[in-house]
Amino acid sequence: MKWSRNPFFKAPVAPATEPEQEPASLVASAATTAGAGPVSDGEEYPTPAATDDDQDRDLERGVSSAASSATVRPEAPPSTVAPHNDDHEEEPPLLLLQKPTDAMTRYQFFYIFIIDGIGAMVLSGGINFAIAYAMYTSQDTERHPIRLFQLPNTLAGDAAVTIIVQCIITWLIELVLVNRDLAKGAIAPVGFLQPPEWRPARWFLFLDRKAETARPGSAAHWLGFMASQVLRALLVAVPSFALLWPISVGVLTAFGTRSGGDWVYDKTWVPQVFKLILGGLLSLLTTPPFALFWLARAGWALRTNEVLVTPRQVVQ
Repeated sequence: MKWSRNPFFKAPVAPATEPEQEPASLVASAATTAGAGPVSDGEEYPTPAATDDDQDRDLERGVSSAASSATVRPEAPPSTVAPHNDDHEEEPPLLLLQKPTDAMTRYQFFYIFIIDGIGAMVLSGGINFAIAYAMYTSQDTERHPIRLFQLPNTLAGDAAVTIIVQCIITWLIELVLVNRDLAKGAIAPVGFLQPPEWRPARWFLFLDRKAETARPGSAAHWLGFMASQVLRALLVAVPSFALLWPISVGVLTAFGTRSGGDWVYDKTWVPQVFKLILGGLLSLLTTPPFALFWLARAGWALRTNEVLVTPRQVVQ
């Protein structure tokens, strides 16, 4: 989809212009000339008193003087207030975008590799450790031992689910956070990377999209948008699984006790430490590329005028 159709990164629109109104001084002057003060809605407008010459002319034309002095109600002036439209969509907020950079700045490096690298690794590792602690320390290992492959408590299965789910969650979190920072002007888009020419890569990076028919903000638009994001996160999960899952299984065999063709573990601390390392390493490998992608995507959109901005909206 075009960048301007991204629900988290709407293109700005020009503010609506106010309809021009006649100056109050002109209205007051016209009322004074007619011999009357300001007239409110519904009041009658008296005509000027007829002169002797006017009466003579009226008599010559066969018109009585009483008819010439009758009051007349003129048509009400057209309303200058635009009718209220309940279906009118709210205008998206204006964006405060920085110019795409020609080289990586220090803050971009800090943002991508420290905040979204080291910071994300620590946070993700801690969350996975807490989840594993709650999951495995409450298990009755006499009835349901913690094994490497066999259900219900399988560390190999836990590793597979962790890789897939974490890739999806990380992609969506970066989608929201990076686009928010871009829209606020907190980080400059990356402008030194060239878009790829390979068609599958261009599709993955949202560079070649068919025109959409769904109205922006509608349920169909949101559904298609989220489906496209989750699909790409799943595609990232495939190589992540191929890289990390075999290594995880191999490492876990070194810390388990061989029993009945499988490996058995105590409820502490191997499962918790394993999840901490896996979650942290996966986040370190995926979060910086996700952040870099959205920064570069914004830079490509600005350079190809896919986002419509006015000069005052771009931070010089």
